[in-house]
Amino acid sequence: MAGRPPVVTTSVLDAPRSVLWRHATSFAGIGAELWPWLDMTTPRGLRARRLDENSVSVPLGRSVLLLGGVLPVEYDDIVVAELEPGRRFLERSSMLTSGLWEHERVLEDVGPAASQVRDTVRFRLRGALRHVPGVEHLARSMVTAVFAHRHRRLRRHFGVPGTARPAAPPPATSRRRRRSAPRAGR
Repeated sequence: MAGRPPVVTTSVLDAPRSVLWRHATSFAGIGAELWPWLDMTTPRGLRARRLDENSVSVPLGRSVLLLGGVLPVEYDDIVVAELEPGRRFLERSSMLTSGLWEHERVLEDVGPAASQVRDTVRFRLRGALRHVPGVEHLARSMVTAVFAHRHRRLRRHFGVPGTARPAAPPPATSRRRRRSAPRAGR
């Protein structure tokens, strides 16, 4: 992955770091950020419903990404590689299209009740995909668009310091019932 700049998306939100951490490490919070473009299933058999309640560097299971909450388009074999509770996590996983996917989220205090959220994403497409002209650019454009969408959802939900909060922020969960990933072989 050397030589390829990461996709970096940053927002300052009108919420303390502790609130943003609970949101960022829950599957409900992740789903709320992705909705309505995508949704993610919770890996089957996952005991804890929060990323930070699991062991570091242990596979958490497979989560399926659903376009519009319905059509399976990608999977994520989730592994939280590094964790600084309340401040930072690094997911280092493999996906259908990317042999290596790294998503780091860092939360920093920027005021008494405001925090900065920074998402940094690096990925390496799998084998033959790397050699298809334009696919690297397309994948990078899609990742950039998804994370821009996630940050718009975050700003709408938590607000931006110095601006009025929306009257009715979106719910903390997606609009459909949380589903577990299907079992392999079914």
